[in-house]
Amino acid sequence: MASLKEVRNRIVSVSSTQQITKAMKMVAAAKLRRAQDNIIQMRPYAQKLGEMLATVSSGSETGSDSPYKKARPIERVLLILVTSDRGLCGAFNTNVIKAAMAHTEANYADLARRRQVEVLAIGKKGAEGMVRRGFKVDGRFQHLFTKLSFVGVKEAAEAVMEAYASGRYDKVDLIYNEFKNVATQIIRVENYLPIADAAISGQGERTNINYTFEPEEEQIVNELIPKSLKIQLYRAVLESNASEHGARMTAMDKATENAQELLKELKLVYNRTRQAAITKEILEIVGGAEALV
Repeated sequence: MASLKEVRNRIVSVSSTQQITKAMKMVAAAKLRRAQDNIIQMRPYAQKLGEMLATVSSGSETGSDSPYKKARPIERVLLILVTSDRGLCGAFNTNVIKAAMAHTEANYADLARRRQVEVLAIGKKGAEGMVRRGFKVDGRFQHLFTKLSFVGVKEAAEAVMEAYASGRYDKVDLIYNEFKNVATQIIRVENYLPIADAAISGQGERTNINYTFEPEEEQIVNELIPKSLKIQLYRAVLESNASEHGARMTAMDKATENAQELLKELKLVYNRTRQAAITKEILEIVGGAEALV
């Protein structure tokens, strides 16, 4: 049985940990409110942009000369992996990495064996996880969450678009956590490039609205496609950001509850150990007194 001092030290340690998890939960809750507001404001814009582009592109060859719509035989693949920079958020990062591995095995197993599948990591944890699994990782944008802004995400999107247009990659997929609520994040695996008429960025459905074009329809579509790609990636990053804070808030809440349960058990052990020590001392005193008689 552990000594009283050891049990006391454990109680102090668990109490300190519980205070930390409570503080982290409150910080995550504050950040979650801001992140949730950002993604709620972004979704209608991204959806409407997708609807507009899908409608304009449907039923015509407009924009067909765009380098981002040209499908090629798939020889080299890029996975855009959106995770977080820090841990302590449950299975948030692990689930994205597992989804990337499963997606690769199901669709690009031969290419992966030939090391033709590369990763663009947004988030430090994704970069570290994929490096450990033997993938070539582009980490230029892994610290975007340090100072999250559209400008930083735009640079990442432009780098991917340039790499695809130049023929470096023949297929680009996007993997991230979509925010549903504090307790639920949904893994999304989406096609990013080449862009398709039927699902332009996956942001909206076609409508029957008739548009009057000024300037020319082709010019509008060719400007909308790059903008749509940048917005699609920015939306994924905002979704992941909100999901991260929700996951961390849930994980820290559960950790606080577990610490409370552990404290109850430790206090019970402490009281029993203390009672046993007192009983032992009484027996020793009684035994000594009887020996003197």
